[in-house]
Amino acid sequence: MTPRALVITAPGINCDLELAQAFKAAGAQVESIPLARLSREPARVDAFDLIGLPGGFSYGDDVAAGRVLATLIRRTLYPALRAAIERGCPMIAPCNGFQVAVQVGLLPGPAEGEPWSDDPPTATVSLATNQTALFTDRWTAIDAEPDARSIWTRGIEFSGPGGVLPSAHGEGRFVADQGLIDELEASGRVVLRYAETDNFNGSMGRIAGICDSTGLVLGLMPHPERFTRWTQHPSWTRLDETVRATDPPGLAMFRNAVRHASGVLA
Repeated sequence: MTPRALVITAPGINCDLELAQAFKAAGAQVESIPLARLSREPARVDAFDLIGLPGGFSYGDDVAAGRVLATLIRRTLYPALRAAIERGCPMIAPCNGFQVAVQVGLLPGPAEGEPWSDDPPTATVSLATNQTALFTDRWTAIDAEPDARSIWTRGIEFSGPGGVLPSAHGEGRFVADQGLIDELEASGRVVLRYAETDNFNGSMGRIAGICDSTGLVLGLMPHPERFTRWTQHPSWTRLDETVRATDPPGLAMFRNAVRHASGVLA
């Protein structure tokens, strides 16, 4: 059976089409549903095998990036999303989705072996204003943690032409208590880092993406959904044909998740 992917939309979201296309290119059936409808019918989430919180400027990023959307999800949809994770549903949250996921309490989530709380937990990490105080839109060199537990990045080598992902944000500087960062690193929940020379937003530990203890939920500031075709690479015309014969890292990430949802280990 073809896995079904849910893309949650809201006013101001502008990367939902890219996210839907990425799921589709990886082999999933995709449906985009506004949060307003899901809030009235949260049981609809139960019908999906994959979930995406897309990037953009949800509700205009009023108050703070992702704050309004996160507040609405905490109030109406948290139990359904928690249940989806508990039944093994992979979830990805790029950029604004990452900002939302940490404020909802979906990331970093409970420690391994601990249950999800019935109520939305208090946020323990933040994605603060870039150290430059500027919105930055650029291709970013990325390092992947080889021992990360995320099912999304398993087996993917971020090197050579594939060692980059597009980033576009003004509030993406990963900030947390150093003790928590040490815990995330020790438990394999730090998944992606900005390269030594490309930590443009000033994230602590160069952290670009983290996952929960199950490895199912991935939040990251770069946009893998914008790198599912080599023709999206800024230098694609100069890439060797042997490179273009492989999957770009963005597509490979979504293929991992679809295989996992299909019962095939990523």
